[in-house]
Amino acid sequence: MKNAVQVPNESPKWYAAWIADLKRRYRATQIKAAVAVNSALIEFYWNLGKDISEKFTEEAKYGSRFFQKVSNDMRTEFPNDSGFSPRNIRYCQSFYRLYSTAEILQQVVAKSVKAKRGASKMPQVVAECGHQQLADEIVQQVVAQLVSVPWGHHCTIIDKCKGDRDKALFYVQRTIQNGWSRDVLLNWLSTDLYEREGKAQTNFELTMPSDDCDLARQLVKDPQVFEVFGLKEKHDETEFKAAIVANIERTLLSLGRLVSFVGREYPVEIGGETKNIDLLFYIIPLHRYLVMEVKTTKYEPADLGQLSGYLVLAEQCLNTPDDNPPIGVLVCKEHNRVLAKFHLEKLGLPMGITDYQIRKMLPTQAQLAKCYADAERQIAEAQKKGGAK
Repeated sequence: MKNAVQVPNESPKWYAAWIADLKRRYRATQIKAAVAVNSALIEFYWNLGKDISEKFTEEAKYGSRFFQKVSNDMRTEFPNDSGFSPRNIRYCQSFYRLYSTAEILQQVVAKSVKAKRGASKMPQVVAECGHQQLADEIVQQVVAQLVSVPWGHHCTIIDKCKGDRDKALFYVQRTIQNGWSRDVLLNWLSTDLYEREGKAQTNFELTMPSDDCDLARQLVKDPQVFEVFGLKEKHDETEFKAAIVANIERTLLSLGRLVSFVGREYPVEIGGETKNIDLLFYIIPLHRYLVMEVKTTKYEPADLGQLSGYLVLAEQCLNTPDDNPPIGVLVCKEHNRVLAKFHLEKLGLPMGITDYQIRKMLPTQAQLAKCYADAERQIAEAQKKGGAK
């Protein structure tokens, strides 16, 4: 053939770069196509849930087999589509109800109007725009976020968040920001990231890479609620602090393989002096030590100074070349959040502050039984000694 292109045995230098670019462009096309398909599917599921919620509100009228009937009717046309299983149709209804309630619309309307016009003009703005128009705009904004997340992720969030809208939206937004797979999302759901994050005062966003912040904030819950058993009414500070430290240790170790316990009152020697760190852990995924200082009093600025010193010691004396700078957490009786935020923002080391609350526990049946057994043993030993005399 006269016009045939001859492919040389050895490709020119530009060929490999062209092939690499071709692969990149095709992969980008695949991603765009997948996103477009997912967006259309999520919108369909949203509208399906909306139809069911608005058109079929009388459950008694349609009976418990309603979802099975819808499934059968749809599968006559689309027999191989798993999206029309009774279970998935129920998910569609839950999906719509979770994100479209009047409460969330009112909250977002209030925030939007306040930001744009000022709180004093809110009634006038609502009257001008109309409730329905604002509601429709807000729903569109919510749906615009939801379509960016795969349906399987949504089902997992629905199962785990149990109707908690704020919690569900939190995980939707984090999935979008971090590109979580479903397994990673499930892992974060199981570690109570939502309950732990954003409650304590930290400067992690200013002092740590963004990829590390999620896990770091997970470790700092505010307030820390501790259950204390067996603490005497008249106890000294040492006994009280020991009880708090034991609770913190138990709480962090419950996170499993994320955190490794290093020691209590951990000694660090420098310049001929020994400093004892109240609690020392190692955050395995982050390759960072976690230094915790416990105070049984109200927060004072000097407490952060002490914690800063321990962080410097840990980095200088404990870190290996593969370790990242350590994180510090101050646990105290109470703290002024405004004052603490100001102090933390002025410091260049990653630190957080959290309060603790004590919940004194009544003894369990097993603990009472042990007390009775110990008492009987002591009485028997005393009688035996008395008889021997």
